[in-house]
Amino acid sequence: QTLKNARVLCVGAGGIGCELLKTLVVSGFENIQVIDLDTIETSNLNRQFLFRRQHVGQSKAATAANVIKGIKSNASITAHHANVKEAQFGVDFIKGFSIILNGLDNLEARRHVNRLAMAAEVPLVESGTAGYLGQVTVHLKNRTECFECTPKTAPKTYPICTLRNTPDKPDEVTGGPGEQQEGQQSTSNGAEGNGVTQQKDQNTNQKNEEEGRKRKEEEATFFVRREAESPLEYAVRVFQRAYTHDIERLAAVKTMWTKRAPPKPLHLSQLLPEGPAAAIQPVGQAEVTPTSVCKCLGLGNPNEKWSPRDAARVFLASVCAYYEKRSAEVGSLTFDKDDDLAVEFVTAASALRSFNYDIPTQSLFDAKGMAGNIIHAIATTNAIISGLIVIEAIKILAGAPSALRSTYLNEQPSSKRLLGPNKPEPPKPECLACGTATLTLRANAHTLTLGALVSQVLKRHLAVNVPFLTCGDFMYEEGEGLEEDEVETYRALLPRAISKLPGGGLQGGSILNVSDESQHLKFDMIIQHQEDLPEEEAPEGFILEGSAPKPQELQQQNHAAAEEDGVQEKQQVDQRKTHAHKVDASGAVDLISDGEEEVARRQRGSKRGVASGDGEGPSKRARMDQTEEAIVLD
Repeated sequence: QTLKNARVLCVGAGGIGCELLKTLVVSGFENIQVIDLDTIETSNLNRQFLFRRQHVGQSKAATAANVIKGIKSNASITAHHANVKEAQFGVDFIKGFSIILNGLDNLEARRHVNRLAMAAEVPLVESGTAGYLGQVTVHLKNRTECFECTPKTAPKTYPICTLRNTPDKPDEVTGGPGEQQEGQQSTSNGAEGNGVTQQKDQNTNQKNEEEGRKRKEEEATFFVRREAESPLEYAVRVFQRAYTHDIERLAAVKTMWTKRAPPKPLHLSQLLPEGPAAAIQPVGQAEVTPTSVCKCLGLGNPNEKWSPRDAARVFLASVCAYYEKRSAEVGSLTFDKDDDLAVEFVTAASALRSFNYDIPTQSLFDAKGMAGNIIHAIATTNAIISGLIVIEAIKILAGAPSALRSTYLNEQPSSKRLLGPNKPEPPKPECLACGTATLTLRANAHTLTLGALVSQVLKRHLAVNVPFLTCGDFMYEEGEGLEEDEVETYRALLPRAISKLPGGGLQGGSILNVSDESQHLKFDMIIQHQEDLPEEEAPEGFILEGSAPKPQELQQQNHAAAEEDGVQEKQQVDQRKTHAHKVDASGAVDLISDGEEEVARRQRGSKRGVASGDGEGPSKRARMDQTEEAIVLD
């Protein structure tokens, strides 16, 4: 009767969600609501067993609810085809449930649900799978650690100059194949030698500025197809620019290649001696609009790596196919892993870059998984994890908190066991979501804008939904209920450097109060001004750190370091921390709690190897390197 009366909220109706809904109703649960924003895609059908081909394009939540009603007609299944971050699913909505069961596919949404659950004091069971790996964790307000008590690894961020100019790994050429090389490198002579007059130096600077301006003007129009230019002529011109001329110019900058071999240009005349038109002729002879140029070119094996000639043929043919058959989509296309032509173009473009830089190439199958952030899912793993979710849910509803376990599913047996149960850890006082955390933001306060602070730091890395910021006389607010003039006033502040904001700006030692009423979230962020952040450590221009010194201590340090003219400058913050865990610019935290060490050793040698991704979505893939902690997402 307890299970029948329990009000269950399932967030996510994908790989885990389908299995979870089925397991719930056959276990006796009858009052369920499910939220999912996604629609069904062809690639879902191999493991999300509630869906069939005729369901492609329909709401996952609505379709799953209808199918489950066919399994158990007396079950009440309410579907919401919506984003769980919408205002309608706030704390009051969450308070109406006995338990929340998560099967989400991205870190930001999972943080949001965790914060709502902690604010509403509703038990939360988290889960995720990636291939043979899986995990189920239990989170109770004030009794166990919440989802964010142990920070999770976010997808790695690369400096754009690395992607463009000096890639050395497959994911750096596959992750951004649409980014054309800047081609704006120049050799600098530094200070002129003896006998060079100041006038000559000024003339040289003016000449360099003029050349730079012309290059920028050319960049803005080069990749636009010209009037009367055929699709093939356009494709050839782009190829020669990206893989020949820009590479030659880059290779000529000798100072860049002191520690590695310079890139090698590719020449179409060598790759396609018969000429571009003859090389892709089979595509032009296709009677119907090609959904795959590879099939027309005889490259039907997705696991076979292409030669430079094959990659060049596919690149030219795919560009032509877009302009000849799908011209209306040009300029508005986004990458879709289910679009064969898009996958082929990305694979060809990244393969050509790999040949430029002598990087191992990826097959069509591998490139699709890498560009689409896919970890190929296994239905059996989803079934095991959904069963474990329901077991923990029953324990919670039965009032047996001492029996709760966070369980990790291993790929290989450890001590003859695939499952590694672990007692949930207690809450961590320094947690951002359920504790009293204070964060430190290291950045150049003179160049970091308020817009970057809001969008990149708060929203992207800390999953703040509707920020409200205050510091002294400065205030910034978003959300409903603002007057039009208030919206314009706040919007006008976004381009400003944080040091130039009203009320004296955010300087070194400033304490920014951050809150989000939609998540019942509050925390302090200490600004630490630093002008010389290494790009390798801070590719986005900032570094977040947790377990910071107390705000009062930092204020005293900065006050003592104030200059005589009254302008406070940064002072390096003492980094002695009892439980220090450094957060890099991607949001990753190098920390694993003592209570997890046993599971950590079993799962990944010395790190708790949980994974990311059921198969799709921007946050679903995390590299399974043994030196990184990763978080399971489905």
